[in-house]
Amino acid sequence: MKTLIIIPTLNEKDNIKKIFSKIKNLNSFLNILFVDDNSNDGTQEEILNLAKKKFVNYIFRKKRGIGSAHRDGIKWAIKKNFDFCVTIDADGAHNPSLILKMLKIIKKNPNNIHIVNTNRFLKKNSLYGWSFLRIAITTIRFFLVKIFLNTTLDSSGGLRLYNLKRIKKKYFNLPKNNEYFYLIESLYYYEKLGLKIIEIPIKLKIRDYGSSKMNFYHVINSLYLLLILSFKKII
Repeated sequence: MKTLIIIPTLNEKDNIKKIFSKIKNLNSFLNILFVDDNSNDGTQEEILNLAKKKFVNYIFRKKRGIGSAHRDGIKWAIKKNFDFCVTIDADGAHNPSLILKMLKIIKKNPNNIHIVNTNRFLKKNSLYGWSFLRIAITTIRFFLVKIFLNTTLDSSGGLRLYNLKRIKKKYFNLPKNNEYFYLIESLYYYEKLGLKIIEIPIKLKIRDYGSSKMNFYHVINSLYLLLILSFKKII
Protein backbone atom coordinates (compact mmCIF):
# COMPACT_ATOMS: atom_id res chain seq x y z
CA MET A 1 0.00 0.00 0.00
CA LYS A 2 1.36 3.40 -1.02
CA THR A 3 2.15 5.82 1.80
CA LEU A 4 3.06 9.50 1.49
CA ILE A 5 4.76 11.52 4.23
CA ILE A 6 3.74 15.20 4.03
CA ILE A 7 6.19 17.69 5.57
CA PRO A 8 5.18 21.39 5.62
CA THR A 9 8.23 23.66 5.74
CA LEU A 10 8.98 27.32 6.38
CA ASN A 11 12.64 28.20 6.94
CA GLU A 12 13.66 24.74 8.19
CA LYS A 13 16.97 24.34 6.37
CA ASP A 14 18.78 22.97 9.42
CA ASN A 15 16.08 20.42 10.21
CA ILE A 16 14.89 18.85 6.97
CA LYS A 17 17.97 16.72 6.27
CA LYS A 18 17.70 15.23 9.73
CA ILE A 19 14.00 14.37 9.50
CA PHE A 20 14.50 13.11 5.93
CA SER A 21 17.19 10.67 7.08
CA LYS A 22 15.08 9.41 9.96
CA ILE A 23 12.09 8.77 7.71
CA LYS A 24 14.07 6.96 5.02
CA ASN A 25 15.74 4.78 7.65
CA LEU A 26 12.30 3.51 8.65
CA ASN A 27 11.33 1.83 5.41
CA SER A 28 12.14 2.20 1.73
CA PHE A 29 8.49 2.20 0.62
CA LEU A 30 7.72 5.62 2.12
CA ASN A 31 7.39 8.57 -0.27
CA ILE A 32 7.94 12.15 0.87
CA LEU A 33 6.26 15.41 -0.13
CA PHE A 34 7.66 18.74 1.09
CA VAL A 35 5.17 21.63 0.99
CA ASP A 36 7.21 24.81 1.32
CA ASP A 37 5.81 28.29 2.01
CA ASN A 38 8.39 30.40 0.19
CA SER A 39 11.30 29.82 2.58
CA ASN A 40 14.18 32.27 2.24
CA ASP A 41 16.86 30.52 4.31
CA GLY A 42 17.98 27.90 1.81
CA THR A 43 15.28 25.35 2.65
CA GLN A 44 14.11 25.14 -0.96
CA GLU A 45 17.65 24.49 -2.18
CA GLU A 46 17.94 21.62 0.31
CA ILE A 47 14.61 20.23 -0.86
CA LEU A 48 15.65 20.40 -4.52
CA ASN A 49 18.80 18.47 -3.65
CA LEU A 50 16.77 15.79 -1.86
CA ALA A 51 14.27 15.70 -4.73
CA LYS A 52 16.93 14.19 -6.99
CA LYS A 53 15.69 10.95 -5.47
CA LYS A 54 12.54 9.74 -7.22
CA PHE A 55 10.60 9.17 -3.99
CA VAL A 56 10.95 12.83 -2.91
CA ASN A 57 8.49 15.42 -4.22
CA TYR A 58 7.80 19.04 -3.44
CA ILE A 59 5.32 21.89 -3.78
CA PHE A 60 6.73 25.43 -3.62
CA ARG A 61 4.07 28.04 -2.87
CA LYS A 62 3.66 31.59 -1.76
CA LYS A 63 3.20 31.67 2.00
CA ARG A 64 -0.32 30.51 2.85
CA GLY A 65 0.06 28.89 6.28
CA ILE A 66 0.60 25.45 7.78
CA GLY A 67 -3.09 24.52 7.60
CA SER A 68 -3.15 25.24 3.90
CA ALA A 69 0.04 23.18 3.50
CA HIS A 70 -1.65 20.17 5.12
CA ARG A 71 -4.68 20.60 2.88
CA ASP A 72 -2.63 20.93 -0.32
CA GLY A 73 -0.49 17.97 0.65
CA ILE A 74 -3.51 15.74 1.24
CA LYS A 75 -5.06 16.80 -2.08
CA TRP A 76 -1.78 15.93 -3.83
CA ALA A 77 -1.76 12.51 -2.14
CA ILE A 78 -5.31 11.79 -3.29
CA LYS A 79 -4.52 12.92 -6.83
CA LYS A 80 -1.49 10.62 -6.95
CA ASN A 81 -3.62 7.70 -5.68
CA PHE A 82 -1.87 7.07 -2.36
CA ASP A 83 -3.55 4.74 0.12
CA PHE A 84 -2.32 6.53 3.24
CA CYS A 85 -0.73 9.85 4.04
CA VAL A 86 1.01 11.04 7.19
CA THR A 87 1.49 14.68 8.15
CA ILE A 88 4.51 15.45 10.30
CA ASP A 89 6.20 18.65 11.46
CA ALA A 90 9.59 19.57 10.01
CA ASP A 91 11.09 20.80 13.29
CA GLY A 92 12.05 17.38 14.63
CA ALA A 93 9.62 17.46 17.57
CA HIS A 94 7.84 14.34 16.30
CA ASN A 95 9.57 10.98 16.43
CA PRO A 96 9.28 9.51 12.90
CA SER A 97 9.45 5.98 14.31
CA LEU A 98 5.80 6.44 15.32
CA ILE A 99 4.89 6.35 11.62
CA LEU A 100 5.46 2.59 11.45
CA LYS A 101 3.40 2.09 14.61
CA MET A 102 0.56 4.12 13.12
CA LEU A 103 0.67 2.16 9.87
CA LYS A 104 0.66 -1.12 11.75
CA ILE A 105 -2.46 -0.10 13.67
CA ILE A 106 -4.41 1.00 10.63
CA LYS A 107 -3.38 -1.95 8.46
CA LYS A 108 -4.80 -4.35 11.03
CA ASN A 109 -8.25 -2.92 10.37
CA PRO A 110 -8.05 -0.77 7.23
CA ASN A 111 -11.78 -0.83 6.54
CA ASN A 112 -12.85 0.57 9.90
CA ILE A 113 -10.09 2.99 10.98
CA HIS A 114 -10.02 6.36 9.24
CA ILE A 115 -7.39 8.33 11.17
CA VAL A 116 -4.60 7.55 13.60
CA ASN A 117 -3.85 10.63 15.71
CA THR A 118 -1.17 11.32 18.31
CA ASN A 119 -2.05 12.52 21.80
CA ARG A 120 0.34 14.33 24.16
CA PHE A 121 -1.92 13.79 27.16
CA LEU A 122 -2.29 10.01 27.26
CA LYS A 123 0.91 9.69 29.30
CA LYS A 124 2.63 11.91 31.81
CA ASN A 125 5.77 13.92 31.05
CA SER A 126 5.16 13.96 27.30
CA LEU A 127 6.42 17.53 26.88
CA TYR A 128 9.96 16.97 28.08
CA GLY A 129 12.35 19.87 27.80
CA TRP A 130 9.60 22.40 27.16
CA SER A 131 9.42 25.70 28.99
CA PHE A 132 6.79 26.19 31.68
CA LEU A 133 5.01 28.77 29.49
CA ARG A 134 4.72 26.44 26.48
CA ILE A 135 3.51 23.57 28.65
CA ALA A 136 0.91 25.87 30.22
CA ILE A 137 -0.34 27.16 26.86
CA THR A 138 -0.52 23.67 25.36
CA THR A 139 -2.32 22.22 28.38
CA ILE A 140 -4.82 25.07 28.66
CA ARG A 141 -5.57 24.85 24.94
CA PHE A 142 -6.19 21.10 25.22
CA PHE A 143 -8.71 21.57 28.03
CA LEU A 144 -10.45 24.48 26.30
CA VAL A 145 -10.86 22.38 23.15
CA LYS A 146 -12.15 19.53 25.31
CA ILE A 147 -14.75 21.78 26.94
CA PHE A 148 -15.89 23.83 23.92
CA LEU A 149 -15.90 21.01 21.35
CA ASN A 150 -16.85 18.15 23.67
CA THR A 151 -13.94 15.96 22.63
CA THR A 152 -11.11 14.06 24.29
CA LEU A 153 -8.91 14.15 21.18
CA ASP A 154 -5.61 16.02 21.16
CA SER A 155 -6.55 17.92 18.05
CA SER A 156 -3.77 20.52 17.81
CA GLY A 157 -0.93 18.10 17.02
CA GLY A 158 0.52 17.77 13.52
CA LEU A 159 1.43 14.06 13.40
CA ARG A 160 -1.50 12.15 11.91
CA LEU A 161 -2.19 9.29 9.54
CA TYR A 162 -5.11 9.43 7.12
CA ASN A 163 -6.69 6.38 5.46
CA LEU A 164 -7.35 8.06 2.13
CA LYS A 165 -9.31 5.17 0.62
CA ARG A 166 -11.85 5.23 3.44
CA ILE A 167 -12.43 8.98 3.86
CA LYS A 168 -14.71 10.78 1.42
CA LYS A 169 -12.79 13.36 -0.58
CA LYS A 170 -15.33 16.08 0.14
CA TYR A 171 -14.57 15.84 3.86
CA PHE A 172 -11.09 17.24 3.27
CA ASN A 173 -12.66 20.40 1.83
CA LEU A 174 -14.58 21.21 5.02
CA PRO A 175 -11.81 22.77 7.15
CA LYS A 176 -11.08 26.25 5.77
CA ASN A 177 -8.53 27.73 8.17
CA ASN A 178 -5.07 28.21 6.65
CA GLU A 179 -3.09 28.47 9.88
CA TYR A 180 -2.61 26.34 13.00
CA PHE A 181 -6.32 26.27 13.83
CA TYR A 182 -6.79 24.01 10.79
CA LEU A 183 -5.55 21.12 12.96
CA ILE A 184 -8.30 21.63 15.54
CA GLU A 185 -10.97 22.44 12.97
CA SER A 186 -10.30 19.43 10.76
CA LEU A 187 -10.30 16.81 13.54
CA TYR A 188 -13.48 18.34 14.97
CA TYR A 189 -15.25 17.89 11.65
CA TYR A 190 -13.96 14.37 11.13
CA GLU A 191 -15.04 13.25 14.59
CA LYS A 192 -18.50 14.78 14.24
CA LEU A 193 -18.90 13.12 10.84
CA GLY A 194 -18.43 9.76 12.50
CA LEU A 195 -14.94 8.87 11.32
CA LYS A 196 -13.15 6.30 13.47
CA ILE A 197 -10.15 8.03 15.06
CA ILE A 198 -7.58 6.06 17.05
CA GLU A 199 -5.06 7.85 19.26
CA ILE A 200 -1.60 6.77 20.39
CA PRO A 201 0.63 8.51 22.96
CA ILE A 202 3.48 10.72 21.83
CA LYS A 203 6.36 12.48 23.55
CA LEU A 204 7.44 15.79 22.05
CA LYS A 205 10.92 17.19 22.34
CA ILE A 206 11.94 20.77 21.70
CA ARG A 207 13.20 21.58 18.22
CA ASP A 208 16.92 21.23 17.52
CA TYR A 209 17.28 24.27 15.25
CA GLY A 210 15.32 27.39 14.36
CA SER A 211 12.32 28.84 16.14
CA SER A 212 8.65 28.02 16.32
CA LYS A 213 6.43 29.70 13.72
CA MET A 214 3.52 29.92 16.16
CA ASN A 215 3.20 33.33 17.78
CA PHE A 216 0.94 35.18 20.21
CA TYR A 217 -1.47 36.11 17.42
CA HIS A 218 -2.01 32.44 16.56
CA VAL A 219 -2.83 31.66 20.20
CA ILE A 220 -5.37 34.49 20.59
CA ASN A 221 -6.90 33.91 17.17
CA SER A 222 -7.30 30.20 17.93
CA LEU A 223 -9.30 31.01 21.08
CA TYR A 224 -11.65 33.21 19.07
CA LEU A 225 -12.04 30.60 16.32
CA LEU A 226 -12.60 27.88 18.89
CA LEU A 227 -15.58 29.78 20.25
CA ILE A 228 -17.00 30.24 16.74
CA LEU A 229 -16.48 26.58 15.87
CA SER A 230 -18.30 25.42 19.01
CA PHE A 231 -21.52 26.94 17.63
CA LYS A 232 -21.05 25.70 14.07
CA LYS A 233 -23.23 22.92 12.75
CA ILE A 234 -21.77 20.09 10.68
CA ILE A 235 -23.54 19.37 7.42
